[in-house]
Amino acid sequence: MKASLDHIVIGAASLDQGVAYVKEHLGVAIPKGGEHAAMGTHNHLMQLGNNVFLEVLAVNPDAPALSRPRWYGFADPFVRRQLARRPQLLTWVVNTPDIAHTLAQSAFSFGEAMLMSRGDLHWYFGVPDDGRLLAGGILPYIIQWQTDTHPSGRLRDLGCTLKQLEIHHPQPDWLASILSAVGAAGCVALKPLEANATPFLAAHIETPIGLKTLSSHIDDTV
Repeated sequence: MKASLDHIVIGAASLDQGVAYVKEHLGVAIPKGGEHAAMGTHNHLMQLGNNVFLEVLAVNPDAPALSRPRWYGFADPFVRRQLARRPQLLTWVVNTPDIAHTLAQSAFSFGEAMLMSRGDLHWYFGVPDDGRLLAGGILPYIIQWQTDTHPSGRLRDLGCTLKQLEIHHPQPDWLASILSAVGAAGCVALKPLEANATPFLAAHIETPIGLKTLSSHIDDTV
């Protein structure tokens, strides 16, 4: 079953920092989204064209204590230290028409389908029990929207379009096999790295100020 690229996630220690990061790198002020009560996070959102969007995500300091770890690794001390240094491209999400079938296709655990909501939007999302980043953010989360049309159509169009999402990895064949099992191989370009090199994501985005790149490299300054 074929999946499609749904959105990319910029993780930040706070929404103010995340919004400033997008402004600095893409030249646009990304609008406010809402809150995820079940995960204690909140976001800002904008279109990236072709039913794809960009999400800036941070822990909501006003959220009550949770009975489970937050998603996207926000409960992980390493991730929190990284984001305290600066916001970064944290991970990506693919959209499937049948999340139960998709999650059952891979030997890699993408989590259990959990019904989520924000305002009047509802969706199923593959959430690991420990809330971890999947392969450190390299592998995608899986979503199934409970809407007739893709929700990116509701978001502001600020003149930014995702041209290509890349994964740079020393084991591209291993990565391709996992992505193929969940129908996501065509969502991303795989770029080989030398053995033992650190994998990273790179999103190339056409913006009002030219072609820009967001990366999961913590030392990347592009």
